[in-house]
Amino acid sequence: MKYTLLSLLYFLLPGILWSQPYKLEKVEVNCTASFRGLSVASNNVAWISGSQGWVGRSTDSGKTWKFNQVSGFEKTDFRSLYAFDELHAVIANAGSPAHILITNDGGQRWQTVYTNAHKDAFFDGIAFWNDKEGIIYGDPIDGKMLLLRTTDGGLTWKDIQNAPMLEKGEASFAASGTGIRCVNNKQVMISTGGLVSRLWTSKDKGETWSNMSAPIIQGESTTGIFSLALNHNRLTIVGGDYKNETMAVNHNFYSMDGGKHWVAPAEPTRGYRECVEPISESILLAAGPSGVDISIDNGITWKKLSDEKGLHVVRKARQGSLVMLTGGNGQVFVLK
Repeated sequence: MKYTLLSLLYFLLPGILWSQPYKLEKVEVNCTASFRGLSVASNNVAWISGSQGWVGRSTDSGKTWKFNQVSGFEKTDFRSLYAFDELHAVIANAGSPAHILITNDGGQRWQTVYTNAHKDAFFDGIAFWNDKEGIIYGDPIDGKMLLLRTTDGGLTWKDIQNAPMLEKGEASFAASGTGIRCVNNKQVMISTGGLVSRLWTSKDKGETWSNMSAPIIQGESTTGIFSLALNHNRLTIVGGDYKNETMAVNHNFYSMDGGKHWVAPAEPTRGYRECVEPISESILLAAGPSGVDISIDNGITWKKLSDEKGLHVVRKARQGSLVMLTGGNGQVFVLK
């Protein structure tokens, strides 16, 4: 009898879990910027950043927000963001000149700590291993990935001399800030896209690099991997072609051996996705301009969560369970 019940639960549990009442709850904010920068530090503290130099901060789980337009950067798009707590955060813009700024007073004042005036300078994402050590990457300059590291919480940044040399037409996307992930104490993974789309991995904080290919669509400047996530040794990638969001190709894959072999999901996402984020041991969310999808089996099958249009980013609290999503025209949502 015991084994009969266990067998029954085995077959019924997936259906029960799919019916869990996850939903997106919209938060009204007094700002119409496009938000591609999102960092959720805890169950209470979240920051967002985006176009026209706007940066927002919430200290009550996303219920209310205070916005500041960074002085002198009113035409800047801050797509890269990492928040340590309610006072300390780092932002970087997409475009040239490329700037990194830091605040220690909740965003009231910002200090520019790095500038690169090269015409090709363009930051795509930022991540940290801990409160002191972090890494930021961007499109190639003279064929070499723009890659910097900090050891003092973002106050100073130094070039990584052994940054990868990329193929012609290989770059990255500043779509959601999740094309880079710091793992454990020393590892970092970075995705590229365009004419060539690959995953780059370093196990020594950027000193040496290896790369692997992926079967995702590539070959055009608008195609490739847009986001990656590691969840209990399951590596998931999402992307596609942002000019053809619903074309009939697989927009995501997963690997169980670190990218050596890739598997197409039994049920893929419903189109091009810009961000994938683990929210539990087995649940992933994937967001893109045409909607949000959910997987309860770590990327093997995907189903619709929402048809909400225009969302770019989904992030879970580093310390906690709060999950937020942001997008264009001031869109801010909390997962309930």
